[in-house]
Amino acid sequence: MYLVGGESPVVTSIEDLLSYFTTACKPREAWRVGTEHEMHGVLMGGQHLGAPVPYFGPRGLTHILQALEKAGWQGVREGENIIALTCRDRQVSIEPGAQLEHAARPHRSSQDLDEDLRSFLAFIEEPSKIIGAEWISAGFRPWGTIKDVPWVPKYRYNIMRDYLPTRGELSHEMMKRTATVQVNLDYGSDQDALQKTRAIMAVTPMLTAMYANSPIVDGKESGYQSYRGHVWTKMDPDRCGLLDFVFEEGEFFRRYAEWALDVPLFFVYRDTYIPAGGMTFREFMKTGFQGQMPTMSDWGLHLSTLFPEARAKQYLEVRGCDANSIGMTVALGALCAGFLYDESACAEATALTASLTFAQRQEFGVEVNRLGLEARMPGSKLSAGELSKQLLAIVRDGLLRFAPAEVPYLDPLVEVVETGRTHATRLIELWREHNGNPAEIVPKLRYHAQSE
Repeated sequence: MYLVGGESPVVTSIEDLLSYFTTACKPREAWRVGTEHEMHGVLMGGQHLGAPVPYFGPRGLTHILQALEKAGWQGVREGENIIALTCRDRQVSIEPGAQLEHAARPHRSSQDLDEDLRSFLAFIEEPSKIIGAEWISAGFRPWGTIKDVPWVPKYRYNIMRDYLPTRGELSHEMMKRTATVQVNLDYGSDQDALQKTRAIMAVTPMLTAMYANSPIVDGKESGYQSYRGHVWTKMDPDRCGLLDFVFEEGEFFRRYAEWALDVPLFFVYRDTYIPAGGMTFREFMKTGFQGQMPTMSDWGLHLSTLFPEARAKQYLEVRGCDANSIGMTVALGALCAGFLYDESACAEATALTASLTFAQRQEFGVEVNRLGLEARMPGSKLSAGELSKQLLAIVRDGLLRFAPAEVPYLDPLVEVVETGRTHATRLIELWREHNGNPAEIVPKLRYHAQSE
């Protein structure tokens, strides 16, 4: 791991860049599953009912961050402001609209993940009560407008908020009002990483459909099951979406690096974040920046600013899901392990959409954002819901071969595909029943530290 701002070797060739990936390869027995889970804070009571939790002020996020620090978490600051905290293998960070992200420790079992998620919720329960806030599961903030969401004081976000709107019309919506759950997985070799990345991108439409949970925008039904997914289609095309070379044979790490080399940098870090002015990493390597040459920490930082549906760093990230309930969050870890940590299941999952051209894959993704499980795969009579049932069967068989105790954690997903009712569908029903009233709806969306 190369830390931003720490001692780091200078990059002299693409082979150096490839070593970032190759040194992270692990034997199968060392593979784990990690989860990063974002949450929206909602103020309850009084004139601010339904408003986002701000960073500053008497009801601000700072009170929760300071409480975590007092409980033993190590704060990371920019100036006087806490922007992240760490505690052993766990981390808390803040997103641009004060969404709170909890990165659980890499785990072997879903039970460990469930315990981590609930223990974190228990950590923040009391300070959240003090400021009158609840934390809800939704892929997009249901109440208010984008103007109601203040920015957090984080240097890198200041640069991103200026640059990204030049590349995508909904970039600020992504930053301030979306929330996701992400799973991180290990790889064993270049070709193992290729097969896993291909499988992730092949089934992303099904993942998005099953996890759809963002139908309400500006206090109204949007017509989308996953408006969060739609927002990502209106983001910077240089760094987002599917990658065509993933569906071809070849050296994966090299091709991923070649792609990343030509994506413009947001910034370069030298004691602070400095806008890179549209310079690519390839140009950085040729000419330097303000008299300095790139290092491996610069490379790692740049890779963290790329947002394809499956992202390669020193692990692989599954990025296509709306934030969801604790049960669904835990299920995602079991789901991804089931088709990515078993070779046969990985091949079978990839085959589900093997007939699609790259353009059809993109088309399918767009339709899934709108229709969820009811979206039809191009050139087929199969729906995303029917394909999701097939994927769950593949995952179940995969888990039975190497981790049978994980199978019951798939139950929330089985319920979604068997009933055809996503969490987006349920939120729409709640919205209609309670006329969008946060006082009635938030208690049904809130995260609970205790099992229910």
